[in-house]
Amino acid sequence: MTEIPARQRPLSPHLTIYRMTWTMVMSIVHRITGSALYFGMLLLAWWLVAAATGAKYFDTANAFFGSWIGQLMLLGYTWALVHHMLGGIRHFIWDTGRGFGPERQSLARMTLIGSVSITILLWVLALVLRS
Repeated sequence: MTEIPARQRPLSPHLTIYRMTWTMVMSIVHRITGSALYFGMLLLAWWLVAAATGAKYFDTANAFFGSWIGQLMLLGYTWALVHHMLGGIRHFIWDTGRGFGPERQSLARMTLIGSVSITILLWVLALVLRS
């Protein structure tokens, strides 16, 4: 029986070899925002349960969401919701067979820019309508 000469095994590419692209970043952020939405839904459920339980619990929930940390969490939840939605629209465009050319990078950039812009617009609109 002939022995097969030992060869070096091919090494898997490491992250340092790849040049980070917008689509790679958006893939990671899309997963992170999906997880953030899960946490945000727990907060929404808490608020709804507090509203159904009574005025005392509802006031406690409103006090939390009115605090700076609550407002920061709501801002993050709003951004995660908008960003995840725009990422879903980007994936829908891909499902139609479009957007795989050079425009895929600009679609990814537009997802990030659009999510931040829409979030700011929603919060400004909410603050204007609130006062």
